[in-house]
Formats: sequence, C-alpha cells, structure tokens
Amino acid sequence: MAISTQTRPNTPPEPSTRTRPPLPPSVPRARTGGAAAPAPARPRTAVLVLAPAAVALAVGLWGVRRQGTLWRDEAVTYEMADRGLSGLLRTVEHHDSVFALYYLLVHGVFEVCGAGLTQLRLPSVLGAAVAAAGVAVLGRQLAGRGAGLAAGLAYPLLPHVQQYAQEGRSYALVSAAVVWATVLFVRAVREERAGPWAAYGALALTGCLLHEFAVLAVVAHGVTLLAARASRTALRGWAVAAGAVAAGLAPLVLVSMAQADLVGWIGAPGVAVYAGFAATLAVGCACAAVAGRETAVVALPLLAVPKALLLVVSLVKPLYLERYVLHSSAALALLLGCALQAAWHRRGAVRAGALALACAAVATVAVPAGQHVRAPESRLDDVSAIADAVAARSAPGDGLLFLPDRRRAWRLPGEPAYGGLRDLALAATPRSSDTLYGTELPPERVRRALLAERRVVVLRDPAGQPPDESASGLAKRATLRAHFTECGTTEARGARVTLYARPGAC
Repeated sequence: MAISTQTRPNTPPEPSTRTRPPLPPSVPRARTGGAAAPAPARPRTAVLVLAPAAVALAVGLWGVRRQGTLWRDEAVTYEMADRGLSGLLRTVEHHDSVFALYYLLVHGVFEVCGAGLTQLRLPSVLGAAVAAAGVAVLGRQLAGRGAGLAAGLAYPLLPHVQQYAQEGRSYALVSAAVVWATVLFVRAVREERAGPWAAYGALALTGCLLHEFAVLAVVAHGVTLLAARASRTALRGWAVAAGAVAAGLAPLVLVSMAQADLVGWIGAPGVAVYAGFAATLAVGCACAAVAGRETAVVALPLLAVPKALLLVVSLVKPLYLERYVLHSSAALALLLGCALQAAWHRRGAVRAGALALACAAVATVAVPAGQHVRAPESRLDDVSAIADAVAARSAPGDGLLFLPDRRRAWRLPGEPAYGGLRDLALAATPRSSDTLYGTELPPERVRRALLAERRVVVLRDPAGQPPDESASGLAKRATLRAHFTECGTTEARGARVTLYARPGAC
C-alpha cells in the first residue's frame, strides 16, 4: 500500500496480511554494518523548502504590476478591499460571499501597506511561494529529497501557476492550503493519529473558505485512500475530517447558491477544454509510470478528480474554469519532479534525455509563456485600456452606459476618464448600496434619462458575447436603436467603447 501506516524504526513490524513498505520514504534506512544512518542535516532540509519558495517569489515578483494594468475580476477585488471594514462586511453578506475571507485578507494588506497593484497581488505571490515549498515537502514524503526539490522547483514555472501568482484573486492561496493539507493527509494516513487528521481538516476547511471548490481536493484524497486500499483507521480518520470540512463549509455553500447569478455567465466547456484535460492527464499518467506507485496514488487523483468532477457538473450547470481547480497543478508538478528524479537515476541516454527535456521546458516557460502571462493580453480584458478608449471617445458632459451593468467593474474609483461623464442608469453607487456593481434605475427611468441626452458613451462586451437580456438591458438597447446613431466604436482589450449621438450630432 502506497501511503499506508508505517512501523517505527527499530520496532518489529506487527503481523499483517498486507505488504507494507518497512519505512516511509522520508526516513533514511540504516546503513549496513550495524551503524544507524545519521539524521538528515538541517541545512539540507532548509534548502529543500527555501529554494522552491525563493524561486516562486522571484517568478511571482517578476513583472508583478503587469505594465500597470488589471482586469475586471481584480478590479472588483481592489474596490472591495479598499472599502471600509463595515461596508465590506455588509457587501459580502449578500454579494460574492465565496470570496469574503479573501477580500478581508486583502483589506488587511491595504490597511497595513496601502492600496496598489503590487499590494493587491502580494498575497497571491506569497501563496505561490508557500505552495511551492509544500510541493517540495510532499515530494520528499513520497519519493525522497531529490524528487521533492525537483517538484518544488517545477511548480512555480508552470504557466498557470505563474499567471495566478500575479492575480488579485484567491486561487494561489487556495492552492497553498490544498498542498499543505495534502502533506498533512499523507502524514495522517501513515501515523494514524488524531492530531494530523485534525490539522488536515482545519487546513482543508481554510482552503474551502477561500474558494469552495477546494472541497474537490478532499474528494480526491478519499479516492487516494480507496486506490491505496488504506486501513479502516485511515478511512475513518479521513471520513471524520471530511465531514467536519463539509459541516464548516455548508453555510457558505447555502449562501453562494443564493448568489448563483454571479456565475451565470460561465459557458459550457468547449472541445479545447476537454482536449486540454485529456492531454494533461496523459502527461500525468506517463510521469506516474516512471515515478512509481507511491507518488502516483497521491498525485493522480489530485490531478484528475477535481477537474473531472467539475467537468461532469458542467454538463448540467456550466461551472468549469481552469482557475477554480488551479490546485491540480501541484499534482502535475509533483509527478513531473518525481519522474525527473527517477529518470536521473537511470544511466546514459535516459539521463541525458531527461536533462535536455527539463532544460527545454524551463526555457519555454521562462521566455514565451512567462512573458505572455505578464502581458495585459493574457487576461480577458484590460481596465486601463478601456479607460483610455473612454477618454478618446467622450467629452465632458456626455452620458455613460454599461451593457450589462456588471461591466461597471471596469470603472475604478478615481479614474479620471470617467470624471466628466454621467452614469445614466445608476441609482446608487456600489459603495453606497453595499453591492458589487451598484443598483440601477427602473427600465422606464433609464429610457427617459437616455432621451434627455445628446451623446452617450456605451461600454459593451466584445462582439459575439451573449447580449444583456435583462429588462434594463433590453430597454437600453431599444432606446439606442430607435433614437441614436452609432458614431464610432473603439475596440479595447475585452470591450467595445461606442459613442452614440442623436442623428446629425456625431
């Protein structure tokens, strides 16, 4: 059994019908000749943890401002974290509750360090570093120091990890919690004590409170136990911990279900998503065949189960986004590192090939992929580019309209491009209404406000996106078609900025 309970060194093993490895991989065997192997040197252990964390910090801080830009989800985080604590708490009570803990964390960072793009992304940079150290420790548990170091160094170089290490959202922190929960999971199964199981449950719940889909990793751990044919004691410990996680998460799930409209825009996964999942799984299986069962039984479920479950759910209710299961990247890094270590121990062409492949992969992710994820083009939209387009198309006194209203996230507080414009549909600002995007006037009042204008700047999604079918959205579009002429459109990153005017006033 790959992660079964181990007997302590120098203690005769209990009779068992199962074959157990005599020592955990992390404990060195005694040398021949009767003398016990010396305890691992602390500096070597420190290097194992600190080297991946240092690389992750360097990679995360490289170009962390992304040329001074941010996209709409980050703009929401920025605006929420910049509110007063009482206003923030009132808002997350009814809106975006799934990110409540994360917003509070970033609010604390802003209080201590001030508000800014670097401060916004600093928790994610640190989360990636903590996760990289955890991957190294996990690799050491399963396959030894060399495998742990290789896996820990591989993790921060993965393109998706680089991307979300520089994002003002919770996904890098969720991954850190999942990785260290997995470290505790392996320890708990081996030791069969209540303490590690309690710590595992607490850390897993923390990850779930940062984003509820982290619970899929807990399910993956259950699959690991079944695949490893773990003892009843281990199954019982996991079941108790998983039950505690479910109980602690239940209130957030109930609240977020009432706010399901916030993810209503997510579309069904396309062929490319399924192809990407199949390719990643194929790479993971190939690495697992080289790395061995000890690693595979932990890493493969964590790589496959969260994504597979979310893809299955998305057949009924589309919810799949790669960032929601970013923690699966830790399993891929673990498999890559352990496979590289196993190949390194081979001789001749296998070792040379492994080294060449590793160098080519590092060069690829460090230059083309690394530069891409640090460019504004790597995100769905660019709030700064949209503001520049608004400034180019508008004049002081023009009306302003968002289609749909949730695109008001593009308007950051204090952005000068919007200073002289009147938001025609806005009834109450996001802060005064304790909402994410503010509240809008009834459709008839929006129509009357539009008819009183000579020129209106309209911010819309790119062509091909589903139109806003709400009553307010229908009223906005009908009034523009009937009474205004489209003067011109500027395509900004992820948006269209169009100037409408009364006939002859373009």
